[in-house]
Parts: sequence; structure tokens; C-alpha cells
Amino acid sequence: MSPKETASSDRSTGTSTLMSPEETASSDRSAGTSTFTPGRIAITALVVLVLVFIFESAWPVRIRRLIPEVSMPLWLALGAAAVVGAICGGYVIRRRK
Repeated sequence: MSPKETASSDRSTGTSTLMSPEETASSDRSAGTSTFTPGRIAITALVVLVLVFIFESAWPVRIRRLIPEVSMPLWLALGAAAVVGAICGGYVIRRRK
């Protein structure tokens, strides 16, 4: 058996077969992965709710923090806050790995 081949045995009959890396890789991919996982569904629902909230909030607001007072649409301010939050969350998640 070459190092690139994987041995697979059938315990009921005692026979073994050789599987190429392509066969084992394709069977591993279909084993436990799905396009619609609970986490992906939750994130998609959260993103949709945030987008609906942002685009329903179209009136202008005045914002004053570190810079002088700025007037802008609320959806732009909320979108900027969402982007900054996503960047910070991504940074924290990558630091944990």
C-alpha cells in the first residue's frame, strides 16, 4: 500500500479495500457539512434584521462625539457602527484561534 492510499476494512466480512485520497476527501466533505447549519441560519437572520432596521431609519440625525457635530442619515451612522462592530468581532475571533 502506498502512503497516499488509505486502507478501509469491512468488519463484517473481514475484507479490506484501498481508497485513493480523492475518494476519502469526497466522502469526508459530504459526511457532516451542510449549506444550512444553525449558525449560518442565525447569522443570516441577524444580518437581514440589521439591514431592515438600518434602511428603515432614513431620517437625518446630528452626531457629536470626538469631532464637531455632523448631520447624516441615520442608516449611514448605523451602517458604519455595524461595520466597525464586525471588524472588531472578526479580530477577536481570529485572536482566539
